[in-house]
Amino acid sequence: METTNSAFHQRLSTNLITLSILGAGLYIGQDLLLPIFFAILLGTLLLPASRYLLRKKVPESLSILIPLVLFFIVFSCLLYFLSYQVVHFFDDLPEIKQKINSLFTSIQRWFKQETKVTITKQNQFIKDFTENIKKGNSDFLGNTVATLTNVISYMVLLPIYTFLLMYYRSTIKQFLISTFKNGSEEKVTEVIQESTNVAQRFVLGLCLETGLVFALNTAGFLIIGIKYAVFLALLAALLNLIPYAGMLIANLLCMLVTLVSTDNQIEAIWVGVVLLIVQIFDNNIGMPLIVGSKVKINALVTIIGVLVGGALCGIPGMFLAIPGLAVMKVIFDRVPEMKAWGLLLSANSKKMTDHQSQL
Repeated sequence: METTNSAFHQRLSTNLITLSILGAGLYIGQDLLLPIFFAILLGTLLLPASRYLLRKKVPESLSILIPLVLFFIVFSCLLYFLSYQVVHFFDDLPEIKQKINSLFTSIQRWFKQETKVTITKQNQFIKDFTENIKKGNSDFLGNTVATLTNVISYMVLLPIYTFLLMYYRSTIKQFLISTFKNGSEEKVTEVIQESTNVAQRFVLGLCLETGLVFALNTAGFLIIGIKYAVFLALLAALLNLIPYAGMLIANLLCMLVTLVSTDNQIEAIWVGVVLLIVQIFDNNIGMPLIVGSKVKINALVTIIGVLVGGALCGIPGMFLAIPGLAVMKVIFDRVPEMKAWGLLLSANSKKMTDHQSQL
């Protein structure tokens, strides 16, 4: 009995130490690792198109390059559309600023009536708050420069990493198989294949789900008749890619922009209603049907994984958390010593109940 407990504690300690080392390595090396992880996801998305071109006797380099170039053309068009809409929004900035000032004055008067705090004291508080923000302006500028640098590095490194990973995918696969020459080569091949399929289905499902959310948002906003309807619909759909926090941010931004760009404040409430209805539909029908069937991870582990990913790597970590957990589950399910961890990640409660009855 003592030997069994010792072996259990040893395995648990090894697993926890391994997870801690992996987390620390991810945090320290995120600038190097995150572009590679995104390149892997993009590569799995483009792999079917590349294989189709290979079957049509297209040279391997071109079979990778053509889908990659087409993807970045579509991505560039999307960025151009967003940039155009942002520029159009800034063209209306003087009018929007005037409406913000009018709205702010109304809020100050209401606050004075409710709290008896004079407008002079409110203005003084705002002035002090603004000065405090200015003191931390250097940090803000530094973070902004760092963010822009990361975006530029992603734009440069992502296509290079994606091309090279797809070009040398057979070599990487053989390396992984050769590393486990202990009779488990078949399991390693199965894990690689299943992990590729999971990542591919997840990215494809996420693209379809984003398109569906964009279409529903656009339809709702056009029915309401708000300004910047298509732009706000696209912004909300893209922010929805950030798990859990994204739609909350989208609601606040879309309602605020509508509030300051229209004379009818009721439209801002209707924007919130449209986004709420779309979110309910997406959470209960769209996401489970399109993405949930691809990545079967339970909600508790998903939330914890997203939070841990955000703490380690920010928003990119939140986005990568779900496919990362799905790949980990594939590995855990096929390694006997790690099957308990696979059960912990599983969304199939029946499977866990059956396992408990066996115990």
